[in-house]
Amino acid sequence: MLTFYIHRVTQWSASPTHHVLEKLSSVYLSFSVSCPPDFNYNTDGYEGDAGEDGKSQDGSETLPFIDESPTMSPQLCAPQGPDGETVLPTPLLAGGDIEKGLEMKRLVLSGFLASEEIYINQLEALLLPMRPLKATATTSQPVLTIQQVETIFYKIQDIFEIHKEFYDALLPSIQQWDEKVTVGHLFQKLASQLGVYKAFVDNYKVALETAEKCSQANSQFQKISEVTTLTQSPPLLSPTALLYKPIDRVTRSTLVLHDLLKHTPKDHPDFPLLQDALRISQNFLSSINEEIDPRRTAVTTPKGEARQLVKDGFLVEVSESSRKLRHVFLFTDLLLCAKMKKTAVGRHQQYECKWYIPLADLTFQTLDDSDACPSIQVLPEHEIEEMKIKISVLKNEIQKEKKAPKGQSRVERLRKKMNEQESWLLLHSPTIPFRIHNKHGKSYLFLLSSDYERSEWRESIQKLQKKDLQSCVLSSVELQVLTSSCFKLRTVHNIPVTGNKDDEETPGLYGFLHVIVHSAKGFEQSANLYCTLEVDSFGYFVSKAKTRVFRDTTEPQWNEEFEIELEGSQYLRILCYEKCYDKSMLNKDDNEIVDKIMGKGQVQLDPQTVQSKNWHMDVIEMNGIKVEFSMKFTSRDLSLKRTPSKKQSGVFGVKINVVTKRERSKVPYIVRQCIEEVEKRGIDEVGIYRISGVATDIQALKSAFDTNTKDILVMLSDMDINAIAGTLKLYFRELPEPLLTDRLYPAFMEGIALSDPAAKENCMMHLLRSLPDPNIMTFLTLLEHLKRVAEKEPINKMSLHNLATVFGPTLLRPSESESAKGQHITSASDIWSHDVMAQVQVLLYYLQHPPISYAELKRNTLYFSTDV
Repeated sequence: MLTFYIHRVTQWSASPTHHVLEKLSSVYLSFSVSCPPDFNYNTDGYEGDAGEDGKSQDGSETLPFIDESPTMSPQLCAPQGPDGETVLPTPLLAGGDIEKGLEMKRLVLSGFLASEEIYINQLEALLLPMRPLKATATTSQPVLTIQQVETIFYKIQDIFEIHKEFYDALLPSIQQWDEKVTVGHLFQKLASQLGVYKAFVDNYKVALETAEKCSQANSQFQKISEVTTLTQSPPLLSPTALLYKPIDRVTRSTLVLHDLLKHTPKDHPDFPLLQDALRISQNFLSSINEEIDPRRTAVTTPKGEARQLVKDGFLVEVSESSRKLRHVFLFTDLLLCAKMKKTAVGRHQQYECKWYIPLADLTFQTLDDSDACPSIQVLPEHEIEEMKIKISVLKNEIQKEKKAPKGQSRVERLRKKMNEQESWLLLHSPTIPFRIHNKHGKSYLFLLSSDYERSEWRESIQKLQKKDLQSCVLSSVELQVLTSSCFKLRTVHNIPVTGNKDDEETPGLYGFLHVIVHSAKGFEQSANLYCTLEVDSFGYFVSKAKTRVFRDTTEPQWNEEFEIELEGSQYLRILCYEKCYDKSMLNKDDNEIVDKIMGKGQVQLDPQTVQSKNWHMDVIEMNGIKVEFSMKFTSRDLSLKRTPSKKQSGVFGVKINVVTKRERSKVPYIVRQCIEEVEKRGIDEVGIYRISGVATDIQALKSAFDTNTKDILVMLSDMDINAIAGTLKLYFRELPEPLLTDRLYPAFMEGIALSDPAAKENCMMHLLRSLPDPNIMTFLTLLEHLKRVAEKEPINKMSLHNLATVFGPTLLRPSESESAKGQHITSASDIWSHDVMAQVQVLLYYLQHPPISYAELKRNTLYFSTDV
């Protein structure tokens, strides 16, 4: 079949332009609006219009698109409720309808399996000419080069194998059909492999161009096409429909998932799996729409040239030594930086162009030593954290006001205030430099919060620069036309703050995400490889964890587990790097990462998937590399529960006085050894106590301390320093009651709120003196250690405030029974409650206090007392 497409490609440019693409993509999509009960999934292919070809208005070949008009939404036209909300498929089953639903489900699956068989046969037909062409590529008289064969048939073999495996697994389930049969896991796995389709789509245009050139330049190749065409049966589809077959298949699978959900009870094990598969498929189709619909992104210049918008987004530019929020637009031939103009109320918003660079003149070279590097004002991290606290408090207030009668007017005022604070956070939090340079002009500096985002911009620009680009100079009229078009062409409409989101949108997850990075494969040659994990927080992405470097391998096996704190997060990103050890490659930008990004990918954190008690395994495909990982989520309240150990022989979960009495020590051995090791080789480590250690290493250390292993000192010296820091934090977190005790917790909360410095001093010292001796000694030991860590802040980036943020809730948060009495624990999303803010402030008070000795503390008399 592909040979037919190769033969027809030569006639492509001569064919008239029609609206076949809309018709092709809507043939199946229209069924999602009102799919008749007797719809036959056994039919395949497109009816009519098969001979028409697809072009954009400027005459260039384009991918088919999925219409996003009101009747053809990316959500596949799920039915809408009276208020316009999309209604997800719900099972139509109740009581006696279960048996009927089961039969309907079997019928849907049987029809789909039949069409799956046709699809596999079509893919097999596509692969027929590939094998002989590959065989001749290594001979003295090749028809095509191996590279040409691989480009034209890119990913078709992988797609064939995925569907063959799916078919072989689904067939026995339908043959042995009963109420116990489950198929959701098969559809979920199929959906998780959509990255292969993404790669197929990305290669689409190159495959077309390669096939066309080969047909024109190689008569032998054209003869093979013609001969194979005559022998094909049934009648063949047009080149457009043929190449769009894989995308059509995703559309078909998505429709089937809708119908399967209608006939699956909510308590059936298949239901959550089918929902997950549907979500992944819809997101994939939606992303394909955004990337391949040229009509929404095209603009014509006065000279009649076609220019398309490829990417846009909000970036922070450093201009005149201050941060400015810009909307940056990447077109096929230039990069344009704009800002939103202030307009009168009721008038349309407009953009003002600040500057543009033709891509032919754009480079990523760093500044020479002679060039002046603009100074970047970086705020202390505690100011960033304090703003997060304010935003979280406002979010809580908004939620309370929504429930209160007549609270709407105040909600709007609170929203406005929160919007301002979130905008401030987005402006001041990024620190990763992204510098671009005009060969004939000046350099420009952006700051980003994520290496993933920087890589996306760089790759998008470099991909466009591979084409034969000419430098261009826009007249004032052309520039005005282009800037005006940005408003309607933009794909990112609002800065990513909460106030710009619908109330119905998921608020994200608050708590801890456990991620195991298992392995990766697909590397062409051995390298030193590692991965980093990023999650979104307050509208921007931050790096949260990093695996070890696996040296000189093509198949790294990390199997490392991380615990990542989530602050309203909706996405997890994984980046795979090749470690660079060449000192000459060091970049002049302070925060620039010189390690090469080998691949990157993103998954949505779906609450229904990750909140189950079981691990959810997934694969991210990135540039041909596959990274395998697992994840599960624990809510903040569950993760901070203080559960006493059932056995009193260990140290974790055992009262501190029991441990010190057993050890005949003033400070637990685990605390002393972890502190000693961190001060010996971790005090200069960037983000010490902030960067997550590998969970399996932390558990190994926990077990060693609990069993009093003789080799504990050897283990500590060999272990990654972040794992040792994590073990110390875990010890304090698992104490049956906090180090500063449940009994004194209310008094600490009252004491830190005192405004008179003298009263606060007396109160806070009295409270410290009131602790049991093991608690006082351990707290003072930890306090002096954290101060020594903070002394190295210029190197390790850990200020006193950062350390208070990490340890405050751990040392003070009440145990579950006490917090229930005082109702200290609020909702899981209340990550920065007033209590948490106060817990941080208590520890910060003692960290900022002059050195406190145990002897002086006990000797001093109390001038001011409070009831404790």
